[in-house]
Amino acid sequence: MKTDDLISMLATGVAPVDPRLLAKRMSIALIAGALGATLLTALLLGVRPDLAQVSATPLFWAKVAFPLLMLIGAVAVTSRLARPGVAPGSGRWVIALTVAVIWLWGAYVVIYAPPDLQLAAILGKTWRVCPFNIAMLSVPAFVAVFWALRELAPTRPALAGASAGLMSGAVAALAYCLHCPEMGVAFWGVWYLLGMLVPTVVGALLGPRLLRW
Repeated sequence: MKTDDLISMLATGVAPVDPRLLAKRMSIALIAGALGATLLTALLLGVRPDLAQVSATPLFWAKVAFPLLMLIGAVAVTSRLARPGVAPGSGRWVIALTVAVIWLWGAYVVIYAPPDLQLAAILGKTWRVCPFNIAMLSVPAFVAVFWALRELAPTRPALAGASAGLMSGAVAALAYCLHCPEMGVAFWGVWYLLGMLVPTVVGALLGPRLLRW
């Protein structure tokens, strides 16, 4: 068989790839994950009763901005890693810069707090449950994002899985803001971040198994 004939035979019946497939699947995953996390927050944890009042304060929106920026960075990284041979890109710097800012801000708050309040600034009142609640709320987004990636072509499954896990953790942390009473920057920099890291680690461990071709 001639080379041209072989190529023609292999190409017969091959449907063109939708160039919007990545955006479609990631959008579906984000919407499904956000709806799932918000529903779980409302049903299992409850919305804080003073949400209307606290949402009028700049500090509340700083709290929301932390997981939102982490989500933006994670979406950018995951979208790139979903394509074969593509580097993580600048999204990783958004993640790193966001963590650095929240840590520096939290360190400033702790250092200038009275000595007897420094530990309380880090622990808050809900440190025992915060990371576990965020990890629990990340489950819908985790499932949805991995569903999206399985139909794409990641060639670095561990890294793609970690990025997908961070995406789901950030979505969960955003939903958790509706319930969480903590308004301390140092608290968010430790316990919110730890909650987002739980699905990140799980994603890195499951990525090679669930995302392999």
